[in-house]
Amino acid sequence: MRYSDEFRDREATLAIARRIASLATGPATIMEVCGTHTMSAARFGLRALMPEGVRLVSGPGCPVCVTAQPDIDSFLSIGDEPDTVLVSFGDMLRVPGSSDSLEGKRAGGAQVRVVYSPLDAVEIAQQTPEKRVVFFAVGFETTIPATAMAVLSAKRSGARNFSVFCAHKTMPRALRALLESGEVRVSGLLCPGHVSTIIGSAAYEFIPDEFGVPCAVAGFEPVDMMAGVESILRQLREGAARVDNAYSRAVPREPNARAMEIIYQVFSPCDAVWRGLGVIPKSGLSLRETYADFDAAILFAQAIARVPEARPSACRCGDVLRGVLAPEECALFGRTCAPENPVGPCMVSSEGACAAAYRYGGA
Repeated sequence: MRYSDEFRDREATLAIARRIASLATGPATIMEVCGTHTMSAARFGLRALMPEGVRLVSGPGCPVCVTAQPDIDSFLSIGDEPDTVLVSFGDMLRVPGSSDSLEGKRAGGAQVRVVYSPLDAVEIAQQTPEKRVVFFAVGFETTIPATAMAVLSAKRSGARNFSVFCAHKTMPRALRALLESGEVRVSGLLCPGHVSTIIGSAAYEFIPDEFGVPCAVAGFEPVDMMAGVESILRQLREGAARVDNAYSRAVPREPNARAMEIIYQVFSPCDAVWRGLGVIPKSGLSLRETYADFDAAILFAQAIARVPEARPSACRCGDVLRGVLAPEECALFGRTCAPENPVGPCMVSSEGACAAAYRYGGA
């Protein structure tokens, strides 16, 4: 970005901050659903720009953070099987399981590879036909199409030594569960821009229609996020509730038909366990029977069955993900739990609320 562009964006952000101050008529709690929003808010000091009474809280929008402990432990157990290669995005490398992590497994001699795309994992499988290559599929609708394409590619190329341990989750049902719980009174939801490029802004219309909560789809630059906050406060002042698209340059109202077709060609909805939210019906994805040969949960069922039940932890990442606790309010924050020695995923993920608060401060 050129200096003149950066200056212009900063001026635009401050101009929106002034409008936000004029719109605020009372206390308002706005949840940044997405972990990237949380990190941007911390990095650019957006919470300090909020008028008195308006606060931003984190939500369940970090896919690494909401991955349940049993799923992490199950994937790690596969690495103990002979001739296996565990493949994951880099964000998962240091996420602690009950007794180990991918980083720890690799230090102990397991074969662990980090990739940028699920298709890279298919390529590894093609290059090492003597190995069983297992990809840890974590992420929301943004990354699910790429995993579906990887499965289709593996089937087409005959890479039968490739499989997927699927921990993918879909966003709208988690938001429904969060609002139905009533645990946190949310005044508005800042909805994730990248997920919305796949599912469309219309996917959130049940929120104002059924819960009366204003929403705004927003991008991740400061000016985009502030525009989303302004939209929510304007709705509150008007006594309205709708889905405003403050990121229309990237997000349509309707879903990406081709992406959704690929997703549901390979996957079908299933119940899923979310860290902090528990079991949410039909919020996860499992491989369809047609692709069972690529389902690591089936192929390594015996190894997974030997995984002991996850031990209780003092980590309160689940409370942070529900918006009921600020990272600094956890007794472990910055003491027992820090980026160099994370106790929970919220401290190690690049989108984690604890990592953001530790690095940039909570203000």
